[in-house]
Amino acid sequence: MITCFIRYHIDPTKRTAFDTYARNWGQAIPRCGADLIGYYAPHEGSSTLAYGVYSIENLAAYEAYRARLAADPLGQENYAFAQSEKFILREDRTFLKLASAPHAVEGAKK
Repeated sequence: MITCFIRYHIDPTKRTAFDTYARNWGQAIPRCGADLIGYYAPHEGSSTLAYGVYSIENLAAYEAYRARLAADPLGQENYAFAQSEKFILREDRTFLKLASAPHAVEGAKK
């Protein structure tokens, strides 16, 4: 399993547009085959950094997922929305593997 971390630099004056964008991905991403952990918008501190996080089996599965997402009507609509509203100034993707597993279970005997 790999996890994709998307770091967005957004226009802070268009935060509500990013929130709409995030909610749309909340519908489309799981439908197209990735395990969406969530989209995170600025709350305290930086007003320009936002994140999207989802997991997928491997890079081959990621490529198939991206094709499904590009063909999905809501996915197409959301891509166009981001282009027309220009609230995303920069977007970077990083793929990471969980290195800390297995995690301790609370209350387990030591």
